[in-house]
Amino acid sequence: MLCAVSFNRYGRLYYLDPAGFTPAVGDRVLVPTDDGPEVAECVWAPQWVDEDTSGFPKVAGLADDRDLSRDEQLRKRKAEAKVAAKKLIKAHDLPMKVVAVDHVLDQPGNGGARTTIYFTAPHRVDFRSLVRDLGATLHCRVELRQLSARDSARVQGGIGSCGRDLCCATFLTDFEPVTIRMAKDQDLPLNPLRISGACGRLMCCLKYEHPLYQQFQASAPAIGSRVTTPEGDGRVVAHSVPKDAVVVRMDADGSRCSCSRASVCAPRQAHDAHYNAE
Repeated sequence: MLCAVSFNRYGRLYYLDPAGFTPAVGDRVLVPTDDGPEVAECVWAPQWVDEDTSGFPKVAGLADDRDLSRDEQLRKRKAEAKVAAKKLIKAHDLPMKVVAVDHVLDQPGNGGARTTIYFTAPHRVDFRSLVRDLGATLHCRVELRQLSARDSARVQGGIGSCGRDLCCATFLTDFEPVTIRMAKDQDLPLNPLRISGACGRLMCCLKYEHPLYQQFQASAPAIGSRVTTPEGDGRVVAHSVPKDAVVVRMDADGSRCSCSRASVCAPRQAHDAHYNAE
């Protein structure tokens, strides 16, 4: 069985083995992390799945009043740290933007309370004096970590041009290289506003269908080449990769027809001619 939880509303989903517990949607559960169990909200009740779930982390239990109180204190400390960081960044006149804040409460065995502030900046920033002031203000150990544009979008989340939650904030675990060649191969407009994601970089989804386009272009006749179709001879004027077809302008009357890639592929035509002759 598997259930899904989220640490933030509309945030990334994490799948867990319920480990005998039966949380309902909206219940708070304890999720094991490197810094100890943390409270998360169940957004998908336990259900049977066909896959092997032995490798998934297990729910540590249902959150009680003490856990909820600790989670509320943690959220309050994060909010305080975010406000303090913004004020001190402005006071130090640094070109930084706070993206997210993480805080670990002081508990036995965890080395004391610490706050991690994630930020973006156009270049490397000397924030040593800022760290000292933050430590004095927040009374805990402070770490600052600079995020790339894509990591910033993953942390903040948002809605893509497709109308769905950002891929990086939901299911993508690694960022794979995306190039402008992928957009060209898919005959997409090279307008940056059309092919850029919320992070300002090329959209990750450009890579999803790119192998299909490469495979199609490797075997389909090029645009402008002459082909023989079941309806007669013509010239290829366009490709329709999702339909696995090419658009042909017929020599006879200038009309256009959509033909499957297999029907105008030279090896396929040779194969059919061979067996028809027999």
